[in-house]
Order: sequence, then C-alpha cells, then structure tokens
Amino acid sequence: MTHQKHRIIAIEEHYWDPVLTAHFVQRAGRPDTTQQKLYDLGATRLKEMDEAGIDVQVLSHGAPSTQTLGVEIAARVATEVNDRLAQVCVAKPERFCALAALPTVDPSAAADELERTVRQHGFKGAMIHGMSTGEFIDHKKYWPIFARAEKLDVPIYLHPSAPDDRVAKVYYDDYTKDFPLVARPAWGYTVETATQAIRLILSGVFDAHPKLKIILGHLGETLPFLMWRIDAALKRPGQKSIDFRAIFSNNFYITTSGFFSDPALLCCVMEMGVDHILFAIDWPFVDNQPGVDWLASVPLSEEDKRKIASGNAERLLKL
Repeated sequence: MTHQKHRIIAIEEHYWDPVLTAHFVQRAGRPDTTQQKLYDLGATRLKEMDEAGIDVQVLSHGAPSTQTLGVEIAARVATEVNDRLAQVCVAKPERFCALAALPTVDPSAAADELERTVRQHGFKGAMIHGMSTGEFIDHKKYWPIFARAEKLDVPIYLHPSAPDDRVAKVYYDDYTKDFPLVARPAWGYTVETATQAIRLILSGVFDAHPKLKIILGHLGETLPFLMWRIDAALKRPGQKSIDFRAIFSNNFYITTSGFFSDPALLCCVMEMGVDHILFAIDWPFVDNQPGVDWLASVPLSEEDKRKIASGNAERLLKL
C-alpha cells in the first residue's frame, strides 16, 4: 500500500447494479475491463483502493442510474437498488458508504426515498444523473427533492449523463464516429451538467432552500473558471437581480473526479476557497493511483491537502 500523510476519502466512485443496468441499453465503447470493475464490489475494488492508499469510497451508481426509468417502476427499482447497496456498506463500513439512487420521475417518491436511505441506511446524500426522463430537474415539480435534502442536511450530487438526443444530433453527431468521447467526458457531459447547475441557480430554488448543498464533479464542470463572467453578465441592467457568485460559492461543492490538474485546481481554490473542494477519482473510469499521486504533489499547504483529501468530506458527509 502507498502510505499517505492524510486519510483519503474518494467521493465519486461508481458501481453498477445488474438489475438496474438491465433497464437501460449498455453504451457502445465501454471497455470490458471497466464493465467488470463496475460490477465488482469486493476483491478488485478493495485491492485497487489499498494499492493507491484510498481509505474510503463513497459509492454511487453509474449513469444513467434511475433517471431514465418510467414512473411505473422507478420507485420500486430504486428502493431495491439502494437496499442492495446498503448491504455492501454494512459488510465493509470502514471502507464504503453511499449516495442513493432516486426515482426522480416521481419527485415525491424520490424525496421519500432520500429520507428512507439516510435514516434507515445512513446514506450520505444522493446522486442524480443528468436529466430525469428528458427534463432538467430545476423545474418546480422536482423541488420536493431539494426541500428534503435541505431538511436532512445532506447534499445532492449532480452527475453527468449522455446529452439529450436532440442536442447530441446538432452538437456532436458529425464527430462521434471518429471521436465518440467528445459527446461524453471530453465535452458533452460538461455542457449538460454545467447547464443544469446554472438553471438550478436561476430557478430560485436556493431562495426557497438557502441551506441546500449541491456537489459537482470534474472540478465544477468549468463553472469556477467561468464564474466571474457569468456573475458579471447576470448583474447587467435590465434583468432580474441574482447574486450568482454568492450562491455558487456558498451552496456548491466541487470534486476532483477525473480532473487532476494543478492550474485548474488552483483556479477553483482561488474562486471558491479550499473548504468547498473534495477529493474524488471517478473510479473505474479513471485509475486511482494517478489521482492520489497528484493530490500529494499539488502546490498547496499540507493543511489544505488534508481538507481536500478527507476533511471537507468528513464535514459535509458527516463521516
């Protein structure tokens, strides 16, 4: 095992539940080894954690999770999936904890499932992947989910999923044959998730629920870099008043998942402060060791590294 000075908690680490994945079409281009790791909740996962010195993984189902399920099955499937994940965490409580999958197509049931998993299983929040059956989740009908998250004082992690088919056709289809990942991690995921985060701020949900906490992966899906310009543009005359910077800096947390860059991290620290940045790998789509090695080498103080490695996650997720 690589010995680290700090406890390391990785908070965007994925798995697949075979009952859930049977409900959506497997994406082309996913390497067999990655799929095998997604279904592994035992020996391989723990071996790679130990080799890199990762103490805890916060487990979450991979995209599109339960966000594409129809209303007739979503609540039942989500409950079953979460109960199976809870068994994994109970078996290895020192190594695993979890974010719930929510049946967002039924917002009331999703809010109830969030509360059930937090109170019954000790889950640390929930992860939502992209749109809910083709809709952004800033619409008011989804606000019961955010109200319950605020009440429970747990975060909602907004994770990417594949772009809407209409967007993919116009933006990416010309190039996806040669560069299939341009519509996914290279660019498409970022556009969709950053758009969802901006829409959430514009929707007024943080006025209604000022203590709501949202997590974004991949160093905030470009938004820390763009914050000055977005904030300045939204403060120009002739439009509704909103303090984008204040909401993003106060209510959002970001993670290092799949993004191990010193300049990008330092931008985020300067824009948001180190207390809102948490460590993540994005396993198994990204290997553990490069992320751990990078965190050890970043040009920050040991105290700031400790906050990113585990301290901020311990505080936010009550670990």
